[in-house]
Amino acid sequence: MASTGDRVKIKTSKETIEGILMPNPDKKIVMIKLDNGYNIGLEKKLIQSTKVIKKKKETKSNAKKVKNKKGLPTITILHCGGTIASKVDYETGAVKAKFKPEELLEMFPELGKIANVQSRLVANMMSENMRFAHYNSIAKEVEKEVKNNTQGIIITHGTDTLHYTAAALAFILEDLPIPVILVGSQRSSDRGSSDAFLNLKCAAQFIAKANWQGVAICMHASAEDGKCAILSATKSRKMHSSRRDAFQTINGEEIALVSDEIKWTKKPSKKESKLKVKLFKENIKVGLIKAHPQMFAEELKVFENFDGLILEGTGLGHFPIEVYDSKTKEHDLILKEIQKLTKKIPVAMTTQTIFGGVNMNVYSPGRKLVELGVLGNGSDITAETALIKLGWLLSNHPKELQELWKQNLRGELGSRRNYQKDFLKQ
Repeated sequence: MASTGDRVKIKTSKETIEGILMPNPDKKIVMIKLDNGYNIGLEKKLIQSTKVIKKKKETKSNAKKVKNKKGLPTITILHCGGTIASKVDYETGAVKAKFKPEELLEMFPELGKIANVQSRLVANMMSENMRFAHYNSIAKEVEKEVKNNTQGIIITHGTDTLHYTAAALAFILEDLPIPVILVGSQRSSDRGSSDAFLNLKCAAQFIAKANWQGVAICMHASAEDGKCAILSATKSRKMHSSRRDAFQTINGEEIALVSDEIKWTKKPSKKESKLKVKLFKENIKVGLIKAHPQMFAEELKVFENFDGLILEGTGLGHFPIEVYDSKTKEHDLILKEIQKLTKKIPVAMTTQTIFGGVNMNVYSPGRKLVELGVLGNGSDITAETALIKLGWLLSNHPKELQELWKQNLRGELGSRRNYQKDFLKQ
């Protein structure tokens, strides 16, 4: 009988497939890794025969225990999931996560020339499953490492919600004295086009050489290998589902470009500071709703028992609240729902245009929303960071929330330069 990791030849009525039998949770599908590196799924009911050509071999790591080198900084790597520290074992067909320092250096030996690496697992999970409670757990681990005098921290993380976590840690970790760099990988480390190594290497180079403090993101600066961008924790966004340079700064510039050297956009000065950890209340409910055609008031009623709400408006911060004819009577109900919500909870406007900011003074519907108490006029905060900021303020500064929403607490608010032109040139 064939087992995961065996090399098999499978015959169907249409073709014969040869490759490594891979694990697959779908009991109706057999997954095979072909010699070209791609996977193919075959319906079990279509398989006529399966022949084992070669049984799998159990392999053991030859990684030796790591010894610290004099003169190198100490960097802690905290693993929170994602593909960056995982590798396909082609003998067994399994995806194995590498968390121990010796395993990481076996995969990425150049890291040992940059720093003394220590690492451990915090949460091995797909990033879309992250909640406020996980942000708190990661922050507590960072606090431990700061007390242990590490020179910097790399957090490996799935890319889908990496920018949410970066923003959350930026708010939680007040007066952070060291660099905390979040790193992801769009392509797993077993692929020739993987971005895992360069992202990790550049994050380590930045920590070792930069004399910088704060939370940031390190990912590919372009689709090509060569350098990575150090990006703002609160003004960045995942802009592509698969490109290696998926992350871009929104309404701002990168902090620096890193290869073997660091090229600063504007080098910040470092100051003496003592870390204060201000966690999220884990039961806080913050909603996020996008304005769209054919909207109904019921969509907003869902949030009546929430603690706060982010509106992702169109254009300069618009919502369908005006009645023009018999076909738009629903919009009056939408307006009334927003009015009810603003009397109970903080409601803040952002824009779904990605670039640019909110200006609700330009058109009368926007001015009407401001009169109702909708926050965010004049802000260029991203919707994702707005959700994080609102949750953090509700957790830590509920009485000063209205005033603090307007303030640039962690670099989340920026200038009005037309940065989308720079982005579209890439």
